[in-house]
Amino acid sequence: MLEVLTPGLLDTVQDAGRPDAADMGVPAGGACDPWSMAVANLMHGNAPGAPVVEVTLQGPVLAVRETCTLGLAGADLGAIVREEHRPLAIGLVHQLWAGTTVAFGAPAGQGCRAYLSLAGGIDVPLVLGSASTCLVGAFGGIDGRPLRSGDVLRPARQEDVSAAGTAWPADGGLGPGSLVEAKAGAHIRVVPGPHAERLGAPALEALTGAEWRVESESNRMGVRLSPTSEGLRGQPGRNTGELLSFGVVSGAIQLPPDGRPIVLMADHQTVGGYPVPACVITADHHAIGQLAPGDSVRFVVVSIQQAQLLYREHRASMRAAIAELARTSTWDEAWRDAGG
Repeated sequence: MLEVLTPGLLDTVQDAGRPDAADMGVPAGGACDPWSMAVANLMHGNAPGAPVVEVTLQGPVLAVRETCTLGLAGADLGAIVREEHRPLAIGLVHQLWAGTTVAFGAPAGQGCRAYLSLAGGIDVPLVLGSASTCLVGAFGGIDGRPLRSGDVLRPARQEDVSAAGTAWPADGGLGPGSLVEAKAGAHIRVVPGPHAERLGAPALEALTGAEWRVESESNRMGVRLSPTSEGLRGQPGRNTGELLSFGVVSGAIQLPPDGRPIVLMADHQTVGGYPVPACVITADHHAIGQLAPGDSVRFVVVSIQQAQLLYREHRASMRAAIAELARTSTWDEAWRDAGG
């Protein structure tokens, strides 16, 4: 069991989200980097979408009130056990002893989000079938808000420390050394969106031909981009005629009139009115979720068939890593059914 002594910049409980609640106007939510969430959980023997803590850029200070295990995946945000001067590496489940303190320092590499798992997942009530924190609706997680001092994080499987020492396989897809793909000049693959033809070829060419910088206003709703050169600035996001609001999905790239794209993230609104020239492929959602302010990114168009193949390869690498965990782990193997 962990108690929050000092919160980080933005720490929230997240899981696989509420994808079936869009008809009620509820954002899908969930982890911004679903791959890293799954990695943190699977190392622990949890279902891939079990509740975790998503830490953004600057992590919290946590007091270990009861001996437990902590899985870490995603960006390396400099976690240590203070009393032991022990760094906590990503891609590994660490045993934590009662009476110690976990703190986060400066990011040690690329990426902006780390995922913290406990045995069985974080024990919080479900709202609309999910534990995810919906910040705009103020529900889910712990009282619908970021973590704050005094909050207690309990594992669903209390006193279970059997996963201690479990490591994500080094050759398991995006293994520990490459769990985070976001980096300066990252190439994100996209398919043409529903308004690519309406905007015309020049708009899509400008989107893919320019380098973009992540703005500081980016958040869990969307990654806001500005061109490092002219890019789409001045391109006809404003000359598309009247658009009726339509349903939008994570990864959709909206083009406002100012020509600065917004890549929709986990907490995006359910409908939008800006044209969508392109959509990020599912296999690259984790990379978008790790882009930090100041990072640069380029977009590369692929076909629908290529996007489907990349998604299948992505899933296959996850299944291969799950199989390797099953061969090398000594703890209860009942989790295999959840990992699929």
